[in-house]
Amino acid sequence: MSLLLKKVKGHSGLVLTSFLMTCLMVTSQLWQPKLLQKVMTAIMNEDNQELKSVGITLIVVAIIGLIAGILNTILAAKVAQEVASEIRADGFKKIQTFSFTDIEKFSTSNLVVRLTNDINQIQQIVMMTLQSILRIPILFIGSFILAMMTLPKLWWVIIVLVVLVLLTVMSLFGLMGKHFTKIQGYIEKVNSIAKENLTGIRVVKSFVQEKNEIDKFTKVSDKLAKHTITVGNLFSIMIPTFMLISSLAIVTSIYFAADLATTDLEVIGAIVSFMNYLMQIMMSIIIGGMMMMMASRGMVSLKRLNEVLETEPTLSYREEGATTIQNGDVVFNNVSFTYSGDDLPTLKNISFKATTGESIGVVGATGAGKSTLAQMIARMYDPTEGNILVGDVDLKDVSKADLRENVALVLQKAILFSGTIADNLRQGSKNASDDDMKKASRIAQASEFIERQADGFMSPVEERGSNFSGGQKQRLSISRGVIGEPKVLVLDDSTSALDARSEKLVKEALANELDHTTTFIIAQKISSVVQADNILVLDEGRLVAQGTHKELLQTSDVYREIYETQKAKEVE
Repeated sequence: MSLLLKKVKGHSGLVLTSFLMTCLMVTSQLWQPKLLQKVMTAIMNEDNQELKSVGITLIVVAIIGLIAGILNTILAAKVAQEVASEIRADGFKKIQTFSFTDIEKFSTSNLVVRLTNDINQIQQIVMMTLQSILRIPILFIGSFILAMMTLPKLWWVIIVLVVLVLLTVMSLFGLMGKHFTKIQGYIEKVNSIAKENLTGIRVVKSFVQEKNEIDKFTKVSDKLAKHTITVGNLFSIMIPTFMLISSLAIVTSIYFAADLATTDLEVIGAIVSFMNYLMQIMMSIIIGGMMMMMASRGMVSLKRLNEVLETEPTLSYREEGATTIQNGDVVFNNVSFTYSGDDLPTLKNISFKATTGESIGVVGATGAGKSTLAQMIARMYDPTEGNILVGDVDLKDVSKADLRENVALVLQKAILFSGTIADNLRQGSKNASDDDMKKASRIAQASEFIERQADGFMSPVEERGSNFSGGQKQRLSISRGVIGEPKVLVLDDSTSALDARSEKLVKEALANELDHTTTFIIAQKISSVVQADNILVLDEGRLVAQGTHKELLQTSDVYREIYETQKAKEVE
């Protein structure tokens, strides 16, 4: 709640004005029944002058209330939108500081729901608070007092009405509350299944899994529908119940006020005023209950968003007093790493040194820890034990900006963002010139298809790069990685979609044009690293051998087995 109060406080001027409009609107609502009472009295007394005067006052009061209500809604909407926008921006900014571990802790679909659906719920809280929740207590108390003053002898009708409505509200809203948490959870699941299905639509269709995916989605969707329908059914019971209670209260009031009217005609006008106040009392309780119920749902969303905002990133970067990476030397000192939730380490006591300009190959069986090692060089994770030095500096002592400028990571799964080719390449170096982009694309062998595009580097890139092939996306990703001419370049199996000729040309261009860059090539295929200056062989998270291709064929059983297996497959 402190988060919401802090954000709303930043718009105190608008909030205060909105509150004043609320007070003006409520005053208008409370005054109108009294004026109606005077109108009725003037009609019965055939006092045209009084009728005209009170009638004009009634119209003016109604117009003032209308204008105040409109302004209140506009101001409430403005504050709600701005607060939601600020919280959404804070949430997105916070997520950008998360490490891979933090993202995995929440999951992508969970974070998307928190930034969309949950923030919409928070927006509704702010809107309701400024538009209704502040108005309800004032309206309830004012109507209660004025109803008592209008027909004091019928005080007990008011009490009975309030008790019956409160009991109904508490019962029905209590039943609804438990469903809202489940609804929020099922919204997340629906989002997750839909995202997963659309992302992997090619796999779904290739294996004819449409029916299974539909069944899985339908199962969760039906549960969401079930809880939503239950809430709807409770609402359908609530409204008629309230109408019945109000009708009984009105009939009772008329019945007991009839005797009073025989001796005092002004009681007729008072009955009209009294019934209006009864309706306002009932509606204030109903609306108040609904607002509190929706607010409780919003509080769940606020709590969920607070979990994101209050999460301390597992990786922190030193900005003040940070040291600068001077060269491309990379040193692993007895590095071990265990993923959160795992019992066994993925990397165990890894130690090696790579000097500036060297080409380092990393090979091993699936699950040996190759990608983990690659990501640790770019500090996507911190070691559980040991330390990593780049340019003779511990990565924990380097600022994020300096690290990203000097260490580039190109992942196997090429991720492109919607925009243009230039936009994507400049993610690697925001001030890159056209010449820089031409050089980078030439190194990555991407020039050939970029030049065929009508707009060259300004050609559009669709969502997830869907208008490019797998090989083209990988070459664009490599271009993005090399454009800033980093001191250390990590290629995490990022040439897997390239043909042998293109891969060979990329390796040659890297060696010739980025000879000052230390290059790590993580690969499944031995052929990708045979020319490397040093090859690291991983097996079950351990560094079991290192050396050149020829040396390892003589000294490493693991390397030789991988090589002979792949060679046999090529012969077949």
